[in-house]
Parts: sequence; structure tokens; C-alpha cells
Amino acid sequence: QVQLVESGGGLVQAGGSLRLSCAASGRTFSSYAMGWFRQAPGKEREFVAAISWSGGSTYYADSVKGRFTISRDNAKNTVNLQMNSLKPEDTAVYYCAASRRRSYYPPLGVNEYDYWGQGTQVTVSS
Repeated sequence: QVQLVESGGGLVQAGGSLRLSCAASGRTFSSYAMGWFRQAPGKEREFVAAISWSGGSTYYADSVKGRFTISRDNAKNTVNLQMNSLKPEDTAVYYCAASRRRSYYPPLGVNEYDYWGQGTQVTVSS
């Protein structure tokens, strides 16, 4: 069992930056692939970024590529999402998720993740 708690959301102007963090409980954090997803009002939850269990592979949605960076610190049981050059369309609730899939490439689908955090609101004003 893994418990995930996100932090770092807030209100920012377009072009600004935010850093989201996800703290995980449990001693097996390093064995999980980690992902960030987001859900805007009236829309389905969508993939944002993921990092493999080893940290050796990352993947990004086209909409955030070049602006967002995912990283993990297995010693601190945390995964971070650095978000730069934010746009109003990035406004959503952002969720951290953990997957037991131990492949080189991290999973990208919502259904491939086993544990989810409560989410943190990110609002980008124009």
C-alpha cells in the first residue's frame, strides 16, 4: 500500500512557474513508476508526465513537453513536477499516481496506475 500526498499547487499568472511535490509513504517507493495526471472541469483525467521506477526514463504529454520536468528522489520518497511557462490551459487539479509496473518505460494510461493522491489545484490566470 502506498499513500500519496501532493503539495505546491496555487494561483499563478501565465508565464509563471510552480513546483508540485508528491510525498509517498512506504519503504518500497523506489519500486514504483510515478506519474502526474491532471483533470480540468468537465474533462477526463489526462496524462501529464511519468518517470520509471528506476528514474532512467521519463515521458511527457506533447502539451507540456519542454515546459514541465518530472523528477524523483528515492531517498526522500518524493516525486516532483517543475512547471514553467504556465498557460491558462494548464489549469486543472493535478494528481500524483504510483504504478507497480516495472518496465523501462513508465506507464502512460490512467488504468495502469494503482495508487492516487487527493490532488492539488493549479490555476493559471491570463
